[in-house]
Amino acid sequence: MSKELEDLRYELSIVLEAMLLYAGVKKDKLEKTIELYIDNIDSVLENSQSEGVEEVLEVVEYLRKHHGECFE
Repeated sequence: MSKELEDLRYELSIVLEAMLLYAGVKKDKLEKTIELYIDNIDSVLENSQSEGVEEVLEVVEYLRKHHGECFE
């Protein structure tokens, strides 16, 4: 993997962590919530009309509704 790709991957992982923490995810549940986000994104958005930022927010709302134990 090229250095630029590795750097981008690292930056995106930081952005995902920051977004989930800002959304209210408990720090001790962050890793679990990241896994849930990745595992559920395709099924949540399969029939969605959301685009761009709205897609991200829809997945976070799904997690909040179905995995409330991860949120404060």
